[in-house]
Amino acid sequence: MSKFYYNEEQESYDAIVVGTGISGGWAAKELCENGLKTLVLERGRMVKHRDDYETANKDPWDFPNAGQPTKEIIAKQPKQNRTGYTTSQANHMWFVNDLEHPYNEIKRFDWMRGYHLGGRSLQWGRHSYRWSDIDFTANKNDGIAVDWPVRYKDIAPWYDKVETYIGVTGEKLGLKQLPDGQFEPMMPHNCVEKHFREHVSEKLDGRVVTVGRTAHINSDKQFDGDGRTRCQYRNRCIRGCPFGAYFSSLSSTLPAAEATGNMTLRPDSIVHEVIYDADTKKATGVKVIDRLTKETFEFKAKVIFLCASAIASTSILMQSKSDRFPNGMGNDSGQLGQNLMDHHFRVGASGKFDGFHDKYYSGRKPNGVYIPRFRNIGGKSNRKDYIRGFGYQGAANRGNWEDSVAELGYGSDLKKAILEPGGWSLGLTGFGEVLPYEDNRFTLDYDKKDQWGLPTVTFDAEFKENEWNMRKDMKQSAVDMLEAAGFKDITPYDNPGALGLGIHEMGTARMGRNRKTSVLNGNNAVHDVPNVYVTDGSFMTSAACVNPSLTYMAFTARAANHAVEQLKKGNI
Repeated sequence: MSKFYYNEEQESYDAIVVGTGISGGWAAKELCENGLKTLVLERGRMVKHRDDYETANKDPWDFPNAGQPTKEIIAKQPKQNRTGYTTSQANHMWFVNDLEHPYNEIKRFDWMRGYHLGGRSLQWGRHSYRWSDIDFTANKNDGIAVDWPVRYKDIAPWYDKVETYIGVTGEKLGLKQLPDGQFEPMMPHNCVEKHFREHVSEKLDGRVVTVGRTAHINSDKQFDGDGRTRCQYRNRCIRGCPFGAYFSSLSSTLPAAEATGNMTLRPDSIVHEVIYDADTKKATGVKVIDRLTKETFEFKAKVIFLCASAIASTSILMQSKSDRFPNGMGNDSGQLGQNLMDHHFRVGASGKFDGFHDKYYSGRKPNGVYIPRFRNIGGKSNRKDYIRGFGYQGAANRGNWEDSVAELGYGSDLKKAILEPGGWSLGLTGFGEVLPYEDNRFTLDYDKKDQWGLPTVTFDAEFKENEWNMRKDMKQSAVDMLEAAGFKDITPYDNPGALGLGIHEMGTARMGRNRKTSVLNGNNAVHDVPNVYVTDGSFMTSAACVNPSLTYMAFTARAANHAVEQLKKGNI
């Protein structure tokens, strides 16, 4: 990754990719491998795989106060500190300074941003699930928002391509609501997770407990990238993985793009506008502000991919105003910035298990149990109090002496507690779908500008009745499963927070069948600007209840290959 370069004398390229995260990496790889000279623009700093993972090999005792956030860190990241994990000393450097990158809230919105090469692909949760036609037809069947212009059969081959390339651990289940994929060997359950799985399956119809499907190599298979190797079960993933065991653009797709000799990379490049040519009815390039010098540049290209994240890419379109598009490029429908979605979570239950005292486990696997959606998929599963559904992520483990040190005695009792692990417990956290509400939105404030003279974002979005009703069931269903498996001291919880907390921003430049009600067509291209593609969370027409990154990657690979075909045909 040290050979990335920027040729200052070159102004024109075959393609421009904006953003280097989950989507941007895939766009760069596919375009470059298809022979396109591609300029990849990243607004954040340069990061080198392995070299710049400064905390990856540190232990808790290597940090003051075991790595807890300092007052100085919290002062610079007051909004991101709401998450409870982005501001630890081990990983705060991967998230932006809130004071340097301000935004506005009519209603609370937790916006977690990582501005650096690789983006949030370095910190993502790595859970990777396919959508099914239950998801792609949900809006049409429920009469909500607009219909997706694609179905599962259109995306399935691209799921295959992506999974095979990145490496996804998992177990084939044959469920209609969660299609199987191309899997690495599943990571094993521990003894309590196995017990839970067996009893839930036996006593509760329609509920399946499996292992989380995560983008981790779990075999000796050779994967493309910068020396990627199998997972070491360290569970320090958010710090950056020096083994390349989990998929990131920095260790995988960007090196693949670089290997072609067709990629030019420019970090510290803030794209704020796509340039439109009224005569050709196409985009001709982008306008860029250098993050450090604040110089301005224009780069030209035949095709442009916006992959900067849902809020950032939509903001670029909003700022791309012309006589043809006075309200922002592709915004004839007025949908830019609307239908803002995330997932709602942090609701469920935990319980203690009295047994398996002679059992323990080795390593810290990056996933635990996953319970696929079992509501509103037909028959007895259908509910009257809400539509759509939810799944659960969770895990079982044994506590240690630190969990109860404040109540420990002295002498032999303390020694025994230190040397022996505590009892088993298992916790479940639900992840539920948020509907695409037109009045959940963000706008741009041109009166409050950032240090580069660009408008700041104002969020106005909230959970509504459907989500609140769903959360009641998410909590009670978690209790029911723990009770069925014989857990004791069960503690339900509901800590909703706000939109954004799930870090799955979606929907602000949705795709659809009709240019009057959507921004993008079924190939992720702007309806009336056919050489501009948007393939991050912006394009999502609904949210489903599973982590969305695998779907972003599949759609990006599909869109990039569509763009190449259109270029060859002379259509763009």
